[in-house]
Amino acid sequence: MRTAFQRDRDKIIHCKSFRRLKHKTQVFISPVEDHYRTRLTHTLEVAQIARTLARALRLNEDLTEAIALAHDLGHTPFGHAGEFVLDDILKKNYGSRFFHNEHSVRVVEVIEREGHGLNLCQEVIEGIKNHTPDDPWPQTLEGCLVRLADRIAYLRHDIEDAILAGVLKEKSLPKKHMKVLGRNILDSIVPDIIRKSRNKSKINMSKDIETAMNGLYDFMYKNVYTNKTAKSEESKVPELISRLFRYYHYNLDFQKGYETNEEQLQHTVDFIAGMTDRYAISKFEDLFVPNEWRSKK
Repeated sequence: MRTAFQRDRDKIIHCKSFRRLKHKTQVFISPVEDHYRTRLTHTLEVAQIARTLARALRLNEDLTEAIALAHDLGHTPFGHAGEFVLDDILKKNYGSRFFHNEHSVRVVEVIEREGHGLNLCQEVIEGIKNHTPDDPWPQTLEGCLVRLADRIAYLRHDIEDAILAGVLKEKSLPKKHMKVLGRNILDSIVPDIIRKSRNKSKINMSKDIETAMNGLYDFMYKNVYTNKTAKSEESKVPELISRLFRYYHYNLDFQKGYETNEEQLQHTVDFIAGMTDRYAISKFEDLFVPNEWRSKK
């Protein structure tokens, strides 16, 4: 009853890595309040935007949704802060690298279903791998939509969360770019992509919309993504992840059954990257923070 891409989408929704996204950072680390985005709600918003674009452009909606739902499965705890720390550890000590998009591919190809992978279609996997700005554009138009939808989604919801957190005021948003994009940027960007891409072999947008989007991103980078108040807790992430990494990498019980150095390193990377924010914090407290003494009597 289902197409191959529908089956892929359903496999992704039901996998453990997808469920863990609800406790992984989007912008604000491990938020206590209920209304900030997490990596899961970000993923759902990306899927919604991408699906809308795909339907309007008569592209494959199921393929689009599958790529969108899986694109961040390989993200570390604490969002990009955790990704940069893990990459730094591997680069300095082991001559390898960590990128969340490549690890997302490893999650769906190897880690899920107890090491058997999800057996997804190559179009889905290729879209996952190439969803970041540093990679080549995906080979499918559906993959290109997801890559654009990812950027649109985080720009829109990061503004909303930053205002909610008191890091930004709406009146401080760059007037030049907001005049082009409007108060709800989805209402201008999404229809523009549809108009410029319909019946074309490439996904396009107007030059003025693209310029405004890039300008808004630059503003968000300076005022939110590197804001000292918004990112104050990120200074603690390197110590936390580094100590967890060392503990597990050199723990003989944890590495039992993994014989080569390469297998042990990959096992440690998979475990650390798969942690949620709260699981990483809990493990750090268990291992490195002394408990209060309580009498057994």
